[in-house]
Parts: sequence; C-alpha cells; structure tokens
Amino acid sequence: MDPHAAAQRKTYFLVFGVLLVLTLITTGVAFINLGPFNTPVALAIAMTKAALVAIYFMHLRHSTFLARVFAGAGLVWLLHFIVFTLSDYLTR
Repeated sequence: MDPHAAAQRKTYFLVFGVLLVLTLITTGVAFINLGPFNTPVALAIAMTKAALVAIYFMHLRHSTFLARVFAGAGLVWLLHFIVFTLSDYLTR
C-alpha cells in the first residue's frame, strides 16, 4: 500500500471522527439552555463542520488557488443572501 494513501485514509477517518464528535456536541448543546446563545453556538459548530467538509472531503486543501477563490465566492454569495433576507425580515 502506498504510504501517501495510508496517510490520506487516516486523515479521512480522523476528520470523520471529529465530525461525529461535533455532531454529538451539537446534540448535547441543544438540550442545554444557553439563553440567547443557543443559536450562535449551534451555528459556530455547523460552520466548523462545513469548513472541515470543504477543506478535506472537497479537497480544497490541495486544490488550486482558483478553486479556493470560487469556494470563497460561494460563501460571499451566501452571505449576501443572508444579509438581504435578514434586512428585509427585520424591517417589517
């Protein structure tokens, strides 16, 4: 077996384990009353999980600069949707 492939497999299993732990933390936090911080904590965990998936499983870690630019552009586009939706919702 190629040593690089073994290291890559180990990395995938490690990231998968971290994603499982973060899912368990999300479930645990859902049962704890943090007041107004429930949503921000859940969103922070979700963004961490999304970043791990993008970096490792979508191979952005070893991709070209252009692929990273397009991934960032997608995040900026999502941010626009969120900001404009919230601005409409909060002014009604």
